[in-house]
Amino acid sequence: MKSFFAALLFLIITSSSITYAQKSIDKVKFFTDTATINATLTFNIKKVMAEKDKVGRVFPATFSCKLDDGSEINDHLLLEVRGHFRRGYCYLPPLKLIYDKNPASAFYSFKSIKLVSTCMTTWQDDQNLLKEYMIYKIYNMISDKSFRVRLLNLSYQDSSGKKKTIKQHAFMTEDIKQLAKRNGCVDWTGKKFATEATDRAQTTLVSVFEYMIGNTDWSVPVCHNIKLLHSKTDSLTRPYIVPYDFDYSGFVNTTYAVPDERLGIESVRDRLYRGFPRSVEELNAIMAIFNKQKANIYAAINSFSLFTPASKKEMTNYLDEFYRTINDQSDIRSTFIDNARTQ
Repeated sequence: MKSFFAALLFLIITSSSITYAQKSIDKVKFFTDTATINATLTFNIKKVMAEKDKVGRVFPATFSCKLDDGSEINDHLLLEVRGHFRRGYCYLPPLKLIYDKNPASAFYSFKSIKLVSTCMTTWQDDQNLLKEYMIYKIYNMISDKSFRVRLLNLSYQDSSGKKKTIKQHAFMTEDIKQLAKRNGCVDWTGKKFATEATDRAQTTLVSVFEYMIGNTDWSVPVCHNIKLLHSKTDSLTRPYIVPYDFDYSGFVNTTYAVPDERLGIESVRDRLYRGFPRSVEELNAIMAIFNKQKANIYAAINSFSLFTPASKKEMTNYLDEFYRTINDQSDIRSTFIDNARTQ
């Protein structure tokens, strides 16, 4: 019934316009390109904000942009509000752009795309959004089993003309099925796994990465901000974990992010390792990956023109602490072995 009404709604909103075939966008190339896209998302802002708590509700919209090759996109689509905390708290909640009702859409092969928005409309919220975007780019350097993202300079335009246009940054995230495909895997949607039942090396890598960015808002057993991949060719291998959603990290440091009181830390800026103990040899192998990418990570931050000088200093200072820890053998033992979680 839900799909019927979604299709009916799409027919209604497109009945007064001419639908024409547009150049289909390559899903792989779209997320490997690095240029920021200037785009406009047009919808009834007041209506979406008033009804954003209604799960499954979809809204008509258009998405227009100009790509690097000069292609001009003007797609009809449906919007769905995503998220949990941000859905209720933020003025601009995360959205899903649904294209699979419109075969003429340039983004039709994507079916749907997750859009991460700023929470509010201040310059600091925009910086926070860019910091979260940078986390994805940093993790791309660390592991191929990571979500690719595409940055937008996005205008939120009110279709009723009653609301002022909002201009903020946002980013689109790669679909999990595409991520799995390029890694020779499939998206695992079966039974859930205990943390230590997943691929040991990859889980150690993710655990150290989450420590690096000061993020404790993740869990493997309940798949909280974690996706699972399974080898397409070897059914005996353990699943790989893929992290996402980093707005609660100390690296981003949003005003609304607070750690779970059960963890015993006062601020998300306080790092806490949420992985299980590993041998010194295992940890040194993982730390070598982070050290190898250190110069590239700092360069990515410092060369990113959209960051303010204050943001760059805050992020690099925070990473300095991490790199001091992983290059001190006594700190490695204390943090990642002696004080690792045991259950």
